[in-house]
Amino acid sequence: MQRARDQLDFGRRWRPALLAYFLRRVRDHAEAEDLTHELIAKLLKHRDDDLTSPEAYIFQMASNLLADRARRLKVRAHYRELVSRTEELGIDPLDPFRITAGRGELSVLENALAALPERTRTIFILYRLENLGQDKIAETFDISVSAVKKHVARAMASLMKEMRSAP
Repeated sequence: MQRARDQLDFGRRWRPALLAYFLRRVRDHAEAEDLTHELIAKLLKHRDDDLTSPEAYIFQMASNLLADRARRLKVRAHYRELVSRTEELGIDPLDPFRITAGRGELSVLENALAALPERTRTIFILYRLENLGQDKIAETFDISVSAVKKHVARAMASLMKEMRSAP
């Protein structure tokens, strides 16, 4: 009972000063009330009666709480800006359905790649994924550049066929 009374007295003592402090800085009464409530709850949870300067400690915590709020607002503003930019550019944000669909398509592609003849698969990967030139690939496999082009074309045709027939 005494603890509850002490907490009530603590809140009554510091609430007006903290509310005024927050109101001067955020200029929104509801936000200032929320910050005041949050700070008093933190102070009551971690109360230390042995502080030499409780006022300095309390207002330093209030300052830290405002800094945390500013960081959160900055992150939210940055996120909103990114979302609006992606919408302006016609970029769809990733959602769970797109991620699942993408994973399914990737699985089909991996299976289709695995089904290619080894040499065709290797040449395709070197050319399309590793960006190795056709002349270098031809030299490595001791084949003509024309043969490299045929392997790449065969791989592309096979992969496209598999991707189109996938659900």
